[in-house]
Amino acid sequence: MAPAADVTPVRTALISCFDKTGIAELATALAGHGVRIVSTGSTAATIRDAGVDVTEVADVTGFPECLGGRVKTLHPHVHAGILADRTDAGHVAELAELGVAPIDLVVGNLYPFERTVAAGADDADVVEMIDVGGPTMLRAAAKNHGSVGVLVDPADHAAVLADLADHGGLTAPLRRRLAATAFRHTAAYDAAIATWFAARAEPDPAAEDDAPTPPPAFLGLPLERVAALRYGENPHQAAGLYRLPGARRGVAGARQLGGKALSFNNLLDTHAAWSLVAEFDTPAVVIIKHTNPSGVALAPTLLEAYRGALAGDPVSAFGGIVALNRPVDVETARAITELFTEVVVAPGYDAEAREVFATKRNLRVLEHADAGRPAPDWQVRSIDGGVLVQTTDAAAEPWDTWRTVSARPLDDALTADLRLAWTVAKHASSNAIVAARDQRIVGVGAGQMSRVDSVRLAVERADGRQVGAVAASDAFFPFRDAVDALAAAGIVAIVQPGGSVRDEEVVAAADEHGIAMVLTGRRHFRH
Repeated sequence: MAPAADVTPVRTALISCFDKTGIAELATALAGHGVRIVSTGSTAATIRDAGVDVTEVADVTGFPECLGGRVKTLHPHVHAGILADRTDAGHVAELAELGVAPIDLVVGNLYPFERTVAAGADDADVVEMIDVGGPTMLRAAAKNHGSVGVLVDPADHAAVLADLADHGGLTAPLRRRLAATAFRHTAAYDAAIATWFAARAEPDPAAEDDAPTPPPAFLGLPLERVAALRYGENPHQAAGLYRLPGARRGVAGARQLGGKALSFNNLLDTHAAWSLVAEFDTPAVVIIKHTNPSGVALAPTLLEAYRGALAGDPVSAFGGIVALNRPVDVETARAITELFTEVVVAPGYDAEAREVFATKRNLRVLEHADAGRPAPDWQVRSIDGGVLVQTTDAAAEPWDTWRTVSARPLDDALTADLRLAWTVAKHASSNAIVAARDQRIVGVGAGQMSRVDSVRLAVERADGRQVGAVAASDAFFPFRDAVDALAAAGIVAIVQPGGSVRDEEVVAAADEHGIAMVLTGRRHFRH
């Protein structure tokens, strides 16, 4: 079949891949279409072992691979063959004059730089995984997509072979799509390398020993779209879900087992829920509404923890997100489905639990691969014209640095409840006040301009259950008024960072009311 005008025939393909997934099958199929295969080193061996004739790149360039494989394809006979514009008569004539054969399809992928870094390799091994020839070839072919096809993703093998079968070559729309994929591939690769180098910059010798590690001078974020969402926070806003290439950690990497498509707000709330439930080592359940915790409980079983979390604020739990840090059993699944819930996220589900959730067609069920606390990482938030970057507030809490500053001592039960309240306050919007009793949250006041208003809201939601409970404040008390209000509500112990110029007055208020008070020395604002 004679190719149409916008179809590029494929007579010669250059294949050079580190990851050889599907390469033998692709080369066999290409050869079946009469394509001449040119290849390098181990890729050529893989193709030859599949019974396909292959020409070594060294036979094309007249120059052997050298420097331990660092130089293979970096030669005019390769790059002129890739970069020649077939619609330019001068280019075509020059190729003929130089004796350079055109290359119509480049198939390649790059050295596993990120995987090598993640494996903890030393600097010398990491540097060897900086590919030079591969990106050069892919970029050349992508630039010249008007004349050349470029293939980096095994998922696109079938589309290339379909075009060859149906059109006798590669159509212009496919070449453009393949070029876009190649540029994304090389952009992500270069960003990872630049970020690695930036992170290894020499520390500032004038910095204080306990100063936080400064963010790198360059932070590459080559995000790939996972899904186009119906809309953003509101129907008039466009939105999408993106993640770092290859990333599996975090809610963006969770597997959806059932239910409707996730919305922008679902994802934000699910992230908030998982970030909190992952803090706990014992069975825990978190219920989130509008990114704030409405119920949290720890218990010997998941079912008890769910019932405790629901009791924290059963009204706000309607239409909320439920996160669990253990695989979900059938009894817990039945309890969850008694109330309308938007999303359930957990590290797994038994077969009967999945059957129960399947009866709720709209309930979104997510399986999260990471059952533990998120690793510290860079957190990025957008502002007009730029982004703000900080490390995530994910470090384990240094409980042994807490100081009891009141006359009233703490017992084990109060200490456990204070730790729970403090952990939840870390995940509630500032100003946050969290009341807890018997390993359950009984009241949360969050997102208020005044800390006293947050106290009022927490007490209001507790509805009497705060009597004998403990409370956490995510930041210091600037005045004693909030302590007075907590004492009047029946709170018996408070944990807060300290650091106010009125700390002595605040501690004196606690002693006056017979309240135990603990200072953490660390605040947890969340805006």
